[in-house]
Amino acid sequence: MKFKKFLVGVALLSISLISLSAAGTSETSKGAKSDGGTTINFRYWADNTDYSQLMQDIIAKFNAENKGEITVVGEESPWDGGAYSENLFNVVMGGGDVDCATWKLTSTPLFMNNNLLADLTPFIDKWDMKNEIDDNMYNVMRLASSTDDIYVMPWNVQVLYVYYRPSIFKKAGVKVPTTYAEFLDCIEKCTMDIDGDGTTDIYGYGMRGAKGGQEPWGSFIYANGGSFKDLTSAASIKGMQDFIDIYQKGYVPPTAPSDGFSEIISNFKSGLTAMTIHHTGSSIGMEEQFGDDVSAFPFPKGKGQWTSMGDTETVIFESCKNKEAAFKWVSYLAAGAGQEMWCKGTGNVPVAKSVASDEFFQNNRFMKASIDSQSYAGILPILDTTTEWVSTIWPNTVAQALENSISAKKCMEELNSGLYR
Repeated sequence: MKFKKFLVGVALLSISLISLSAAGTSETSKGAKSDGGTTINFRYWADNTDYSQLMQDIIAKFNAENKGEITVVGEESPWDGGAYSENLFNVVMGGGDVDCATWKLTSTPLFMNNNLLADLTPFIDKWDMKNEIDDNMYNVMRLASSTDDIYVMPWNVQVLYVYYRPSIFKKAGVKVPTTYAEFLDCIEKCTMDIDGDGTTDIYGYGMRGAKGGQEPWGSFIYANGGSFKDLTSAASIKGMQDFIDIYQKGYVPPTAPSDGFSEIISNFKSGLTAMTIHHTGSSIGMEEQFGDDVSAFPFPKGKGQWTSMGDTETVIFESCKNKEAAFKWVSYLAAGAGQEMWCKGTGNVPVAKSVASDEFFQNNRFMKASIDSQSYAGILPILDTTTEWVSTIWPNTVAQALENSISAKKCMEELNSGLYR
């Protein structure tokens, strides 16, 4: 009880410090030293009030453990449909007292172009928990900055995997695929006419052809040895042809070219599809619908392997006057108690290996599929063209290919030119 009261006291102190910071007090700005040690001003967003309280609890625990040597002051800002990043940019450019913040990789080029982010490479290189995080995660951070250095600290992720119905697999006489070829075979065999009336009752795969579908689609491209680096390569075109084939052969619902997130989830929950691709965000609803008759596996490996990764990270700003203290805080979120508290409390996938190995995550089949996919998870190229490509070019062009209006080769040429024009 005394400890709980102490944590409440620390949280109230943090709130008071936030008010002082907002009023423009210079004593606690930009990682400055105060009589009580170093103060780090941390900006974050929270998706709901429970997450907001959880972050304040993590801050309070960190502050208590550091006994006044480092005091993190957490200031929450709304996500506001993504305006968080733009608002944060304006604050930092204007010299606002923010030392570090929660982050989306898509914001990295804008801040990098204005020299606003601190290079974390020297801190990570000497960090005793560096190996807690998979090398692939660091490589994704480098990709976002288009440099050989790391300007973004991994925190938690959402990784796409394949949902499947064990009862349908049993009916089709197939096992969980371990290779891409086996996966394609499962799609074919799980497409079944159950009552013998000549009409397909179950489709093998729930394809997402509308906006957002570029993420699961990417797995087909990489499984053939292709990549986003060159969508016109023979391997990338082969991946596109596989995608076209499973549609034209009737292994996916005929509405696939226009199916978005709600459609693929509804089709799976209704029993219309045997498999579909999403992340842990939909797992609770899946279990509520099916109980034990739903499970997951990582997208299988072919000549290559890739799956899409959603991200939330942290950064330290170049203007921070005590980057070492700020790094102690962001590394606490990445691999310390803050990592475990946040991921257990929110259901997001941990990046720290020791946390991911906890029974809490390993005994959850959806979490395990996510964790097992981290070593090859990635993101789309972050370019000036990406937003339009995702919103318009990809769904429109792929729809033409699925309907046989253009060839796989022509489709990939148009996708490549639209992304890299």
